[in-house]
This record gives sequence, structure tokens and C-alpha cells, in this order.
Amino acid sequence: MEGVAKIAVMVVCLMGGSMFAVRGEDPYLFFTWNVTYGTLSPAGVPQQVILINGEFPGPNINSTSNNNVVVNIFNNLDEPLLFHWAGIQQRKNSWQDGVVGTNCPIQAGTNYTYHFQVKDQIGSFFYYPSIGMQRAAGGFGGLRINSRLLIPVPYADPEDDYTLLAGDWYTKSHSTLSKFLDSGRALGRPQTILVNGQNAKGDGTDKPLFTMIHGKTYKYRLCNVGLKNSVNFRFQNHQMKLVELEGSHTVQNMYDSLDVHLGQCFGVLVTADQEPKDYYVVASSRFTKVVLTGKGIIRYTNGKGPASPEIPEAPVGWAWSLNQFRSFRWNLTASAARPNPQGSYHYGKINITRTVRLVNSVSRDNGKLRYALNGVSHIDGETPLKLAEYFGIADQVFKYDTIVDDPPANIVNTMTIQPNVIKFEYRTFIEIIFENHEKSVQSYNLNGFSFFAVAIEPGTWNPVKRKNYNLLDAVSRHTIQVFPKSWAAIMLTFDNVGMWNLRSELAENRYLGQQLYISVPTPARSLRDEYNMPDYALVCGAVKGLPRPPSYV
Repeated sequence: MEGVAKIAVMVVCLMGGSMFAVRGEDPYLFFTWNVTYGTLSPAGVPQQVILINGEFPGPNINSTSNNNVVVNIFNNLDEPLLFHWAGIQQRKNSWQDGVVGTNCPIQAGTNYTYHFQVKDQIGSFFYYPSIGMQRAAGGFGGLRINSRLLIPVPYADPEDDYTLLAGDWYTKSHSTLSKFLDSGRALGRPQTILVNGQNAKGDGTDKPLFTMIHGKTYKYRLCNVGLKNSVNFRFQNHQMKLVELEGSHTVQNMYDSLDVHLGQCFGVLVTADQEPKDYYVVASSRFTKVVLTGKGIIRYTNGKGPASPEIPEAPVGWAWSLNQFRSFRWNLTASAARPNPQGSYHYGKINITRTVRLVNSVSRDNGKLRYALNGVSHIDGETPLKLAEYFGIADQVFKYDTIVDDPPANIVNTMTIQPNVIKFEYRTFIEIIFENHEKSVQSYNLNGFSFFAVAIEPGTWNPVKRKNYNLLDAVSRHTIQVFPKSWAAIMLTFDNVGMWNLRSELAENRYLGQQLYISVPTPARSLRDEYNMPDYALVCGAVKGLPRPPSYV
């Protein structure tokens, strides 16, 4: 591992920002990223943003199943930095996950090389800076994993493949937003929606985001990279055929618009079958009193005429969105990253070994805003939880299982501020229920795994509700939304050893404690279950200076 990292750094330095593949069974893709501040006006006023190689949003990572991705990051900010690769499962390798609970930050003026394999995956994902509120300044970009040539894809090759990153945007700096939250204030409303870092003015001066040839079909990867709001995507005068959702091929239904909740990515096909001219792709906030709208231009080649000012309307209410969720189905006839049918994993026939019910809550005691799961509001310390566990000093840094699996009804009235860590036994099949007692839509992401999103329903969960689960073709994914006064159920096998983050995708909620970590230990401390800590891995906090534990064999 160390040798590969050294070679990666040397090659990257020689190649600048280029990318190439090394011949072999599992090719390597090398990237160099210079992360800097810049001043741009994406929402009409100058503000500080985070650039990668001068780009906002950052460059796309275009990979193929089983590729090794090596990213050498030079932190030219004046603050620590980490990058998280949302949705990448990091098999046996939480060392590369890029969140505060598993990794030490890359200090200002230094560099660090991430090395991970996009093992047995396909699909649409994105990366972003994960410390504090840095994502509010940019630094995010698309991460796509293409299917290997010998694995058939259930649709014809598109003419081109485009990434659309949309999300709500604040004109205040990320450091100012952090100060708001630290002082006990809420973030308030964002100022606009950006589509690939801009919002078309519609005055004839806008450059197109993408071009299309009449009669051809294109793949668009739609991701919500925002901080607070769900987003509805729609293409003016065009329909979308959903083909992929967070790494899983789906039943190919047609949609006029799609609700994409925080942290989610959808892959759709759009056919250029309209009059050749300009059209808007539209992203607007959902479930908000004031609807924010962002637009981008899609231009037909050789087309004449501007986009019509008549913007297609978004749906109203969350019941519509719930019904759309129920229309998403796994494509059981399609192959996935492995050469076996997706539906060969009959998750509905596996016995549940443990049920955990997670209830979100908010507290405004003493003027300080905090969010919690099962009454515990998570805080990060100087020592990453994963390092404390690996070096054998976990009891000095945190306690396991500080929350109960089945909290009482009054749990929403209590709150303790401390690290929130659950331990799950390796390879157990677990059911997790998210209960949302709030008036806003929640969205949760689980690192290191894909899960089966088997149900979302209004009301409160109880075991009788299992009769309503989709136990046949629920989509395997890594985020799940929970509507107001509703619950959502997911099921998965915890077969990936490591320390993994489960968090609210609402930036304010996550920053103020609505997250936890799941420890899945290896029973044998074996390389069969988990990779060794890389020799070049950063150490910090209480483990700095300690002798490294013996390597796994």
C-alpha cells in the first residue's frame, strides 16, 4: 500500500492534473488536485468559494467498476480539509472515507493522497469537502462509475454523458455560516439554487451547460449537492427515463419531473426530440414557503431560438413525492457490477437479527440549537473514532452504544451531547427505522454500505408495519428521505468492517449533532475482513506518538 501511494504521488507530480490508466487487472486512475480559495459571483454577489484546480464545481472523476482511484490533494486553504466520496462503499477500507470520525484532517499547506477502489459498483455519485460547513463554499464535483464492457447495461449507449449538480446556495461564506451555528443560530433560508455553479439569467447571454444533437439520446446524472432543501429537476418540454438510482439499475419509468432529496443522485435518459433551439433544465426547491429556482441552458446544435420563458411547474406537497418514491423499483433483470443479476440477492428472505429505531429531535434550550438521534447529539473530538478504536484506546475517547435500539416516546424531550457510536456485529442483517417527528423533510446517508429502502409511510412505525414492506425489488441505495411526521425503513447486511458515518444530509442538522458512527469490528483482525491502516495515514489527537498496532495478516 505504501509503495503504491509513493508511486502515485511521484506520477501525479510529473503529470500535473492529468489522468491515465496503468495496464493491469484493475487499472489505476491518478489525479492531482490543488484546492484553493477564489472569488466568484455564482449568485450575483462576489463571495469566497472553494476551487479545485481553479474549477467550480470541481472536476468530474470518470471511472469504471473496479478501478483504483488515486487523488493527491494539495490543501492551499488556510484551514484543515477532508474529502468525502459520497456513496463509494470503500470495501474493507474506511481509512479512505474522508470524514472527521475516521480520518485526521489534511492540514493547511500540506498534501495527502487518497487511494480507494470503486469495487463492484456502478452509478452516479459526488464528492465534497466534509469538514464543518465547507461544502457551502463548493469543492464538490461529480463521481461516476461506468460499467465494465463485459457487463451489459440495460439501455443503449447514450450519445454523451452529462453531470448536473444542483442545490441551494448561501451568499454568506462557509465560515460565517459556521459561526451562526456555533452561536446557537439557525442558518435561515438559502438565497438561490445553483445548477452546475450558476443560474441562467435568461437574457440571451447565458452559455449552454450542454449541447444535444436532434434525435440523439443523452444520459444526465442529477445530484442534489445542497445544504437544506430537496430539489425538483425537470427538463423544459422533455421527459426523463429513469435508469439508475444511486448505483442501482431501476425499472425504466418515464417522468416529467423528479424529486431529488439531499445527497441523492439519479441517472436519467433524455432524448432530443423537440424543435432544435434552447431549453431550460430547471431545479427548484421543494417543501419551502418561498420557492427558489435555478436554471441552466441545454442547447440543440444548429438550433435557433432562445428558451421559452414559460418554466414547467413543479409538483406541490410531499404526498406527491412519496408516491414517486413508491414508483422506484430495482431492475431485477439487469446485471450490476458483478456478472450476476441484481435480483439474485433475495434480501426479503433473510431473518432480521436486530432492529434499531432512530428518532430525530431538536432542542433550543438556553438559546443553543442542537439536533439529536435518540436523545444524543454527536460531537467530534480531536481523535478520530476509528483511530481510537484501532489503537486500542476507544474507552478514553468514546463509549459504545450510548443510545438504545427502541427509544421511549419521550426521547424527543431529552438531549445529551457526546460522541454517538453504535456497535454492530459483523455480517448481521439489521433493520433501521428512521422516525421523523419534525415538520421538515429529513434525508439520511450511510457511508460504506448500500441498503434496501423498503418503505416510507406517514405516522409512527410499529412491527405490524412490516407487512407493507417491499421485500422483492426495493432499490439498493445509500440515502433515504423521511417526510414530516413519517417513518422510513431500510434493511442491510453489515458486512463491511470499519467505522462508518450515518448522518443527516441537512447540513445544519449534521453540524449540530444529528449523526452517529457505526462500528463494525473484525472478529479476527484479519486482512480477509479489513485492510491495514496505511503507513502514510495521518495520525492526530490521543493516538499521535503511540506505537502502531500489529498489522493484520
